[in-house]
Amino acid sequence: MSTTFNYRDDAPDYLVEFLDYMKTIKNRSALTVKNYYCDLRLFFRYLKVRKNFELQKEDFSKIKIYDTPIEYIKSVSLSDILGFLTFTLDMRENHQKARARKAVSIRQFFKYLTDNKGWFEVSPAAKLQLSSPKNALPKHLTIEQANQLLAECSDIQDWTDSRDYCMITFFLNCGMRLSELVGISINDYIRSTDPKTNQQYSFVKVTGKGNKERIIYLNNACVSAYEAYLKVRPNVQGEKALFLSSRNKRISNRRVEQIIEEKLMKSGLAGYGFSVHKLRHTAATLMYQNGVDVRILKEVLGHENLNTTQIYTHVSDSQIKQAMEQNPLSEINAPDKSEKNT
Repeated sequence: MSTTFNYRDDAPDYLVEFLDYMKTIKNRSALTVKNYYCDLRLFFRYLKVRKNFELQKEDFSKIKIYDTPIEYIKSVSLSDILGFLTFTLDMRENHQKARARKAVSIRQFFKYLTDNKGWFEVSPAAKLQLSSPKNALPKHLTIEQANQLLAECSDIQDWTDSRDYCMITFFLNCGMRLSELVGISINDYIRSTDPKTNQQYSFVKVTGKGNKERIIYLNNACVSAYEAYLKVRPNVQGEKALFLSSRNKRISNRRVEQIIEEKLMKSGLAGYGFSVHKLRHTAATLMYQNGVDVRILKEVLGHENLNTTQIYTHVSDSQIKQAMEQNPLSEINAPDKSEKNT
């Protein structure tokens, strides 16, 4: 999914200022800013319909917000916000996670208007409370399914097959985000030698959330896939992107998603809810299950705090069963008094 969009096309000046502030000062990602805009656009439409009965006759999704009067926003109360969230539940059937995200967007917007523009003494969203969505276990491929996917991609017919295999290998081994993989350029790949051990190692520099750069070390599978792909990658003058589209331009987020969907279908893994992001979950889960400390995993995944990484500390049912069986008291049978009473 592309995160390129122009929120200036249909947003009042004060909303543009907020989005610019979150993007440039708070260093929020393009996708986060887009989510803020979409959530607040829906909120503005709701306010306009409530204030103007005639707008109820129009297609809600086509109501413009660029002319939303400042007075509508300055008069917002907590009751208005709760009414909006009820609307998203009753009329749009938003699940808890979607409503929670909208609540966060509204909180941030009114915090900005309060702290930076002085429109309120106290933000009307200051006391907004919404229960956090339940932490669902991250969906991921099993080791067997991951091998199944790689096997499907191992039939190399042309350079795009080699590219696809390399991308999937990176996802499954490194836990990269989609935007991080797409953003890799050829000069981001570095091969070096450890002066103490004289061993060679490779890594790539990627740009993660908030434009923060980090290093991802590559294992043998990744290096092998990278070198095989580089041998057949088209040599396009002036194009520094590592992963190219069939038009010899930097491949887009959406095209990578389509490729993964196609490979999942061909490997018999369609219909399980797997996606590009689930490949990132797969890498993280497999690393954790094979002994990687959660604090190290946090650095590998580029998480801001450890709480985000904690979702990977789940264990499978088979591991729980095995743990119970390994208890040294597990073989002691209960005394059977019924035999003595016969």
